[in-house]
Amino acid sequence: MYKFMLNETSYHGAGCRTAVVDEIKARGFKKAFVASDPDLVKFGVTAKITDLLDNAGIDYTIYSNIKPNPTIENVQTGVEAFKESGADVIVAIGGGSSMDTSKAIGIIITNPEFADVRSLEGVAPTKNPCVPIIAVPTTAGTAAEVTINYVITDVEKKRKFVCVDAHDIPVVTVVDPEMMATMPKSLAAATGMDALTHAIEGYITAGAWELSDMFHIKAIEIIARSLRKAVAGDADGQEGMALGQYVAGMGFSNVGLGVDHAMAHTLSAYYDMPHGKACATLLPTVMAYNAPATGEKYREIARVMGVEGVDEMTQEEYRKAAVDAVQKLAEDVGIDCSLKGIVKEEDLDQLCVDAYNDACRPGNPRDVSVEDIKAMYLSLM
Repeated sequence: MYKFMLNETSYHGAGCRTAVVDEIKARGFKKAFVASDPDLVKFGVTAKITDLLDNAGIDYTIYSNIKPNPTIENVQTGVEAFKESGADVIVAIGGGSSMDTSKAIGIIITNPEFADVRSLEGVAPTKNPCVPIIAVPTTAGTAAEVTINYVITDVEKKRKFVCVDAHDIPVVTVVDPEMMATMPKSLAAATGMDALTHAIEGYITAGAWELSDMFHIKAIEIIARSLRKAVAGDADGQEGMALGQYVAGMGFSNVGLGVDHAMAHTLSAYYDMPHGKACATLLPTVMAYNAPATGEKYREIARVMGVEGVDEMTQEEYRKAAVDAVQKLAEDVGIDCSLKGIVKEEDLDQLCVDAYNDACRPGNPRDVSVEDIKAMYLSLM
């Protein structure tokens, strides 16, 4: 038996952010709790939504105590701020950090027995849907607006933990590429490669099946043709990435990921490395490791990434072609696939154990040991 969950409603296309007001009014919400990171507030990106709320006479409170890798403290102060606000809907504006913080806040408000946050790790037995969330992504990468997952950092224990909860999916998602147009090139590249990692890991994960494969292979195709243009500031490329990352999220949220994400979560927890950059850095190496357990799927990855003549290639050749195409895309958008100067030798053993214990690792298509993880980290150092 398979289960598939998606947003109740989603909007797509340039300018569709006006739907935020329509949905708030149609659903009878009285006050919004706008969760957005401080840089988005500072540079006026959040205002693209709050100006709409102002013009419509909708009351709101802004919460911006959100870090790039959101912490337990960010969530707990957010819960208190929500209680004080009197809001009845969360409008999450931002990348994965804003979305993940919003999900955790919304879950704890309606399931207060999980107020410690740590108890939400894994598949938590929450009973109630979270506070309704309207999600407005500003990066083309995490797809947190369509997933049932979120990730929180435990600063004290130097680890990130993954939470999987069907009760946290936003009821409405508004994917407006104009909200993403101000991303710096480096962020567009890193988040875009995160989206590609979602699509590729979701395509080959142990839980993959025909419905999820349909989303993932299409997402790989869209991202491959759009990411270079998006990083260069091209509007068509940005619109393509807005869609591609969402389509990837539709898939992986329902079937899981693999060891790339397990290793990336650990890098972010130890060194505050941006999640997208961590995923991108690891992707070619992890793909090469997983190749023996992927059947003919790398041929289709190579094909949709523009590699010619794949049907005449041997299995070894098309698997290498797929890895090479991903490596070339990463290089073209400025991603250095190296951990030199990032990972500390004294951290390595525990880093590998933590990556092995991450919730994403069991979904990997090929069995992986702590020593295998160590070998992959070392190859990039």
